[in-house]
Amino acid sequence: MIEAFLALFPAAVLAQAPAIMVAAPMLGAALATVLPGGRPAWVVALFCSLITAVFAFVLLFQTWGGEVISYAMGGWAPPLGIEFRIDGLNAPVLLLLGVLSLLGVIFALPSVADEIAPRKQSLFYATFLVCLTGLIGVTSTGDAFNMFVFLEISSIATYILVAMGAEQDRRALTASFNYLVLGTIGATFFVIGVGFLYMATGTLNMHDMALRLVELDDNRVVQVAFAFVIVGLGLKAAMFPLHVWLPNAYSFAPSFVTAFLASTATKVAFYTLIRFIFDVFSVEAPFVSAAFVWVIAALGVIGMIAASVQANFQTDARRLLAFSSVGQLGYMLLGLGIGTAAGVTAGVLHLLNHALMKGALFMALGVFAIRYGVRSINDLRGLGRTMPATASAFSVAGLSLVGIPMTVGFVSKWYLVSAALDRGWWWAVAAIAVSSLLALGYVGRLLASIWLQSPPERALMAAKDRIPVMMLAPMWVLAIANVWFFFDATPIVELARGAAEAALAGAPR
Repeated sequence: MIEAFLALFPAAVLAQAPAIMVAAPMLGAALATVLPGGRPAWVVALFCSLITAVFAFVLLFQTWGGEVISYAMGGWAPPLGIEFRIDGLNAPVLLLLGVLSLLGVIFALPSVADEIAPRKQSLFYATFLVCLTGLIGVTSTGDAFNMFVFLEISSIATYILVAMGAEQDRRALTASFNYLVLGTIGATFFVIGVGFLYMATGTLNMHDMALRLVELDDNRVVQVAFAFVIVGLGLKAAMFPLHVWLPNAYSFAPSFVTAFLASTATKVAFYTLIRFIFDVFSVEAPFVSAAFVWVIAALGVIGMIAASVQANFQTDARRLLAFSSVGQLGYMLLGLGIGTAAGVTAGVLHLLNHALMKGALFMALGVFAIRYGVRSINDLRGLGRTMPATASAFSVAGLSLVGIPMTVGFVSKWYLVSAALDRGWWWAVAAIAVSSLLALGYVGRLLASIWLQSPPERALMAAKDRIPVMMLAPMWVLAIANVWFFFDATPIVELARGAAEAALAGAPR
């Protein structure tokens, strides 16, 4: 099947796949900017997202057997030129970006038309494509400074997208500003770390940098660089306690923006963290191995519990799910902190699965919002009667978030518990259990309001209004995926296992 799919493309096109994937949304953004209305710009965004998804599959299949693609941008060979490096670690993340951007753009047409003024819609889609360009660039590049550049491209676009929620709630402007300030701090920490690495090695190519660091792992400059990189990327990924920008950004952004960012942005930052730790630094260095346990795993466990406790006290549904995202990132960090092939597999697996969960949940909230404009948990009461299809999709994704059997969330936690037990980390297993119970508490509040309470009068009056199919279809694709990959978890587990193998292989030492 893989050979038949790749045979559909000329060899020259396959050779340019990494460049095409980042160039398509970048050029689409320029085109969407000058288009007169939102619908033509949406068509451009849809076409670019489709190209991104198709070439994500191309790159995944090209690296499926463990192959590594080294693409020299502009024909300048690395380490002097900028290299795009695709392997088993970032190919699944590129696939996630491609598929979620395509589903998100389909969802966006009625949602953006409802929330964004017509005169701003073309700029909205252009900004989204700039954000997508940055995320793809971060995931694809093998150059440390180029990674910083793409990280800032995606971040600046994200600040604008969040601020566009001001038409629904003026607090989006404050949320965007706070995100900008903290995002800039995170980027500054990251680029300082990259600067220290350049000072120690004289190169910015990550593969070449790793080779030159072999004899410098005990160097103080390298250790300081490691600390700056961890803090910078931890802030971008919303690692506890560096997550304070995330709840407001998710709460007040347009529905499509929240669904897309929750599914992709923090996942890309987490991938970048894995890439640096395994591909640049030596995991055998004492300061790195100590950081696995005392920083990454420890903050992961604290975040799992603390953020879940905070989620239980929220009254706004989006804000609740935002705190939940911080807690769910803790599971990924715990898998990374375990430091074994099984642990990294579990962390990447939860990265992929959590994108399915949060994408469906925030899309469902977007559907609720376009019908009734609801935001608070109290406003969700009785929606199981008035909007059963959307409420059912929301419930499936919510139960997956808890880790109930017959959902993909259970698969993630099974692999994470197994990896922790292999290390003898009973305390981590206990933390997973506590966090899952807390998740059951806040998801249970949402589902009780939806299914067990009576709808208000206005809900019954509007019950016959039709929901756009373009919002329901991508939401249900993700909801079904939450169940499908429980019964047939092999594809997604193989993606995670291949990513872990690629990460542990790292650069030649």
